Amino acid sequence: DWLKCYLFFVFFFQYRFLATGDSFVSIAFSYRVGTSTVATIVDEVTKVIWDVLVNEYMPVPATQNWVEIAKEFQERWNFPNCIGAIDGKLVVLQAPPNSGSLYFNYKGTHSIVRLALVDAHYLFRVIDVGAFGRNSDGGVFSCSSLGKRLKEEKLGIPMDTPLPGAESLGPMPHVFVVDERQQLTTEKRVYNYRLSRARRVVENAFGILSNQWRVYRRVMAVTPEKAEAIVKTTCILHNFLRIHGNKCEEEHAVRSSPCDSQDSLQPVLRMGANSSSRLAVSFREKFCTYFSSPQGEVLATLH
Repeated sequence: DWLKCYLFFVFFFQYRFLATGDSFVSIAFSYRVGTSTVATIVDEVTKVIWDVLVNEYMPVPATQNWVEIAKEFQERWNFPNCIGAIDGKLVVLQAPPNSGSLYFNYKGTHSIVRLALVDAHYLFRVIDVGAFGRNSDGGVFSCSSLGKRLKEEKLGIPMDTPLPGAESLGPMPHVFVVDERQQLTTEKRVYNYRLSRARRVVENAFGILSNQWRVYRRVMAVTPEKAEAIVKTTCILHNFLRIHGNKCEEEHAVRSSPCDSQDSLQPVLRMGANSSSRLAVSFREKFCTYFSSPQGEVLATLH
């Protein structure tokens, strides 16, 4: 009947836009409908998908969820007490009108920033979208809702626990892994390898996302507000598809670079802080000691 036909075209327009990145004009011309009709459908369906799926497929992690994430990172990536990998990407847009340099980034394009926390299975657990593109540094995290809740101790992060088999090092905090951009040294070679291996999870998740939703392969010709909604929707659909077993493109996506020259997802200039606190340095040294000890070493790391 007409209702089924209407719903088919509504979701087909939405899928084609996200999966191909075709412009509203191109989609409208293909099906002989108005450009404004396509734009309205994409805008409304994007919001509905997020509202319907977010509570089930991207719920706010509770303490027990963090414990499970840490266990999975230890089992799959050999990094204990890790409750997520964090990274940010610039989502490139057409220059918004009357925005000045707010969205202008270090690559000479206009963008918004998407910050993501990913678990050991490439699921987006927390995302923060919409920061101005010019804020492409560690300040993005501190100003994000995730950073603020972490500072206010409202994330429900588990209590400090010793590393497996290394009780002598004392209780260690649960940590997020980020790109520290340090020069590799002989003394910290093992630590840097294990850190990079765990952090690569978030890069792989971005790669899977941009391979699945080709809207990221083009400059988004929408307002920053609509781009934010599009990013949130693709992330929730990513989780939906992975949970329900659609991993057919994972192997190719993980091997591919998520930020090639044709991708509108570009790396944020720097996600780590310019300097570390004494406490952070102390914990880093303990991780370094643990990874080189009999209790924490992975033999393949040393070859």
